[in-house]
Amino acid sequence: MSITERHIPDRLTTPLQRLLKSWEALLLLVAVAIFTMNSFASPYFLDAWNLSDATFNFTEKAMIAFAMALLIISGEIDLSVASIIALTSTAMGAAVQYGAGTTEIVLIGLIVGLLCGAFNAVLVTIMGLPSIVVTIGTMSLFRGIGYIILGDQAYRGYPAGFAFFGQGYVWWVFSFEILLFFVFALIYGVLLHKTNFGRAVFAIGNNPTGALFSGIRVRRVKFILFLLTGLMAGIAAICLTSRLGSTRPSIAVGWELEVVTMVVLGGVNILGGSGSIPGVVIAAFVMGLVTFGLGLLNVPGIVMSIFIGLLLIGVIALPRLWAMVAARRA
Repeated sequence: MSITERHIPDRLTTPLQRLLKSWEALLLLVAVAIFTMNSFASPYFLDAWNLSDATFNFTEKAMIAFAMALLIISGEIDLSVASIIALTSTAMGAAVQYGAGTTEIVLIGLIVGLLCGAFNAVLVTIMGLPSIVVTIGTMSLFRGIGYIILGDQAYRGYPAGFAFFGQGYVWWVFSFEILLFFVFALIYGVLLHKTNFGRAVFAIGNNPTGALFSGIRVRRVKFILFLLTGLMAGIAAICLTSRLGSTRPSIAVGWELEVVTMVVLGGVNILGGSGSIPGVVIAAFVMGLVTFGLGLLNVPGIVMSIFIGLLLIGVIALPRLWAMVAARRA
C-alpha cells in the first residue's frame, strides 16, 4: 500500500487573497458603488470643484478618527471630541477679541485641545475611571463652558490669514484640509502598523493585564492616546472654525457619533484589539460620499443623522449576526 504524500503550504492563502477577503477591500467596493450611484443620481456630482467640496464633509472628522481608532483599539473611547472642538473654538474666538493674530490663534487651539485630552487622560489612567463615563461627563462640561462664555452669541472677526486652514487650496481643487488628511493618515498608519508603540496599542486592546506583565506601560500608552485624541480635536477645531469664519458653542454638535461611526465602519473592533488606519481612510471617503450625495439630492439633515445612526448599529451588529449564522451552519 502506497502512502500519498501531500504538501501542506505554510500559509493557506497568499497576501493578495487575504487582501481581497479583507474588510478594507469590501469597503473599497462600497465606495466605488456609491461613487457610481452618485454620478448617475446628480449631474453636478462629477464636477471637480464639487468633488473637492465633498471632502470637507469628512476631512475634519477623519483627523479625529485616526486618533480615535488607536484609542478604541486600546480598549478606551472618547465621546467628548465634539465638545473639545466647541471649547477650543470658543477659546480661539475669545483670543481674537483681544487682538490675537493667526499664529496665536493656532497655538491656543492646539494647547486647549491638548489640555482637554490631558484632563480626560488623568481621570481615566490615573484615577482609574471608565473612559465612557468620564468622556460623557466632559462632553457636557466642555461644551457647557462654551455656552457660559458665549451664550447665544458668536465670535467673528478672525484675521484674513486664518481663513487658509479651512478654505485654502494648495493646488487646483486640492484643499489644505485634504492634504492634512493624507499627511495624518500616513503618520497614524505608520504609528499603528510599523512601530513598537502601535504593537503596544494592539497588545493592550487584546489583553491589558498580559500587556502589563509583558513590560508595556499601559497607563502611559493610554495617556498618550488621550492626548493625541485631544490634539486632533484641537486641529479639527482650527480647520472647522477657519472654514466657518465664526464660533458658536453649538459648533460640531453630534460629531462624536460620526467619528465613532467612521472608526467602526473602518473595521476597528469597538471592544478593542483590532483595526487598521487604511480601513478608517476608506470609511471616511464612504461616509463623505454618502452625505455629499444625499446633500445634492436635497435630503434633510435629520435623515442623514438617522442614516448614520443606523449605519453605526448595523456595523456593530453585522459581525455578531455573521457569527450566529456561522454557528448555526456548524
